[in-house]
Amino acid sequence: MTDSQVIEYVKQGLQQGKDQQTIALELLSQGATQEQLLRLKSQYSSSTSAAESSSSSDEGASESELDTERTRKINEGKTAALTGSNASDKNPNDFLLSDEMKGTMERRAALKKATVSEDDVFGRNIFNIDKLTFEPNNNMATPANYCLGPGDEVIIDIWGASQTTIKKEISPDGYINIPNLGPVYLNNMTVDEARRVLKEELKKIYADSANNIQVTLGNIRTIQVNVMGEVVAPGSYVLSSFSTVFHALYVSGGVSDIGSLRNVKVSRAGKQVATLDVYDYIMQGRIEDDIRLQDGDVVIVPAYDELVKIKGRVKRPMFYEMKKGETVATLLKYAGGFSADAYKKTVSVVRQNGREYSVATVDETDFSVFRTQDGDVVTVDSILNRYANRLEVRGAVYHPGIYELSGSLNTVRQLVEKADGLLGDAFVGRAVLYRERENLTKEVKSVDILGILEGSSPDIPLQKNDILYIPSIHDLQDLGKVKIFGEVNKPGEYTYADNMSLEDLVITAGGLKESASLVRVDVARRIRDPHSTAESETIGQNFTFRLKDGFVVDGQAGFVLQPYDQVFVRRSPSYNEQQIVTVKGEVLYAGEYNLDSKDQRLSSIISRAGGVSQFAYVRGTKLLRVANQDELDRMKDVIEMIKKEIGAGMVSILGLKVDSIFSVGIDLEKALANPGGDADIVLREGDMIVVPEYVNTVKVNGAVMMPNTVSFISGENVNYYLSQAGGYSNNAKKKQKFIIYMNGQVAKVKGSGKKQIEPGCEIVVPGKTRSFNLATMMSNATSFASLATMIASLAVMFKN
Repeated sequence: MTDSQVIEYVKQGLQQGKDQQTIALELLSQGATQEQLLRLKSQYSSSTSAAESSSSSDEGASESELDTERTRKINEGKTAALTGSNASDKNPNDFLLSDEMKGTMERRAALKKATVSEDDVFGRNIFNIDKLTFEPNNNMATPANYCLGPGDEVIIDIWGASQTTIKKEISPDGYINIPNLGPVYLNNMTVDEARRVLKEELKKIYADSANNIQVTLGNIRTIQVNVMGEVVAPGSYVLSSFSTVFHALYVSGGVSDIGSLRNVKVSRAGKQVATLDVYDYIMQGRIEDDIRLQDGDVVIVPAYDELVKIKGRVKRPMFYEMKKGETVATLLKYAGGFSADAYKKTVSVVRQNGREYSVATVDETDFSVFRTQDGDVVTVDSILNRYANRLEVRGAVYHPGIYELSGSLNTVRQLVEKADGLLGDAFVGRAVLYRERENLTKEVKSVDILGILEGSSPDIPLQKNDILYIPSIHDLQDLGKVKIFGEVNKPGEYTYADNMSLEDLVITAGGLKESASLVRVDVARRIRDPHSTAESETIGQNFTFRLKDGFVVDGQAGFVLQPYDQVFVRRSPSYNEQQIVTVKGEVLYAGEYNLDSKDQRLSSIISRAGGVSQFAYVRGTKLLRVANQDELDRMKDVIEMIKKEIGAGMVSILGLKVDSIFSVGIDLEKALANPGGDADIVLREGDMIVVPEYVNTVKVNGAVMMPNTVSFISGENVNYYLSQAGGYSNNAKKKQKFIIYMNGQVAKVKGSGKKQIEPGCEIVVPGKTRSFNLATMMSNATSFASLATMIASLAVMFKN
């Protein structure tokens, strides 16, 4: 195998979930060499180490470095687009992030998508969301208050007697140069102001079109803004002149772990021009404070003043940044308010007083005046898991369930009537009332339910959480079940009913099967004596019956069953279903045949099939048999033994598994020559006899130089056939070679093996290196070998 083939094979194996050992063994069996695998592994290890070092360096980079690189790439692309540069004149890396940067960005994006937890600060991730960039829309109409500056493109349209369009970019000193007119100063003018100035100036050269002049903004300029303070990546950023404070915070990576969202400041020419509270935007959608930035502006994010945590039964428990003077009521509003099961009367506040912790219990009347402090932890408890007015009725009433304790429903009689009264099977002698005391312990009161309903006993007042239980007569009796097994259509467990007879149960179970015995039906009964005071030697009773048409004809007629009786309908000993065997290949009448007797043999079936044809190779006839459960269990044990010997990975490579079909070694010649003899084996259901045509070849496999298939030559020994395969390989176990015959038999080579070689057989030479030779043998597995043959081969290989 070439190096590229090996690498491709490894990739496919890893995708299929194979381990490295399995892949290596498969590669050896496919022709790869050990030296080749070691060399490729060394190359792979070197490249992996370099990649991990690069990745570690990448991942170890600070958030500031990552965001700075991201912003630089994005801004370079935007600058080129805004200034109208030709994309073909630019390096593609100015517009697209490099593959390495993309990988870093993807890793970071995956982290951002993680679910927000209670230990996060509310709102802090708003500038880390990929789809919320606050990027300005450069295609919108120019705002009326937009101030022109160097880099902006001014478009002047003139129509009427004179028609022309003038496009000019404002120079760094604030002028545009109009042909035949000269420089016009527009710096720091709004678009409306610039329109008036240009109309006045253009009248000098376009007098006939003085009223037909329109001034609009073309390509907009970029500005440089400094973002300072507690942000992930502080620094200078080149942005669109439409950009706002929020966009500047986004490109700088958002606020850091100690940055404030409530007190973002904008400084312009040394003066503070705005203060932003991001919570106003998140909570109320207020964005008017998100002012448009100008060239040279400084956005400053100070450290937070207060960080308070609220937990428990609120809709959004997490940390919140609070301004000085804000109260618990404001904190609850930020947290979305109480959840449905919250206890709203009080909240507890754990506070750090500089020396130790203290606890404050804040009543609901003080929520709006109790001010929070940095480090506070506010806890909202849940309501009690109990009811204020709950009643419950259970058991033999028409509508058991939960009811409300009220002025019209507060006695036992009223509760039963509310549940639509008693069922017919209600036990009216006594009911039970479970009551909860004030100390939350339980007590039980007996209730004369019949007397209360008839008026002969006083009604009982109810309290909250009372549970009235009215039993059914069936609840007080152990009616049990009856079971029926064996040859009935629906064996299983059935509900006992009074006066249920054996015939009733048989009919209920769908009647007897065709295979049922009518002369043997057994009933097993448990011993019950509730009044006994001594141990009994008898542990059960048994009854036997004869049936006809499902009715008892011998034994006690109308035998009445008791709870927990078990009925066994036996299978008739003379009942047998057809047992089919199959004959294929070179016989006169191939097909399926029914076995006449349990001891029907191989020669008998071949005779019924008309005997073998003139083209049959009788010695190659094989028998395929369906394994029964005992045989399957034995094969499982063999597989487990092989796993311990060569490992589970090697067993997987070899494809060794328990197969329900296996080959039985037979000698049809001897069977036909001596019917009823030892070679004439007894057949069983599912057997398949395959009589092949004559095959005049011999296969050579295993630890040979070139596995081969050669013509059979009578009288030649094993060495002749090995020479046709190039002889032994270096790792061959020469003294342990064996032969697999077409009929599934296996024999160890004795001496020269001249008399052992037959047409259609296979010579296998085991190897000294278990992994490679097993894989080689299996990769060239003969069509004759089944699991049984494979196990025999493995036994020979591991004998020493």
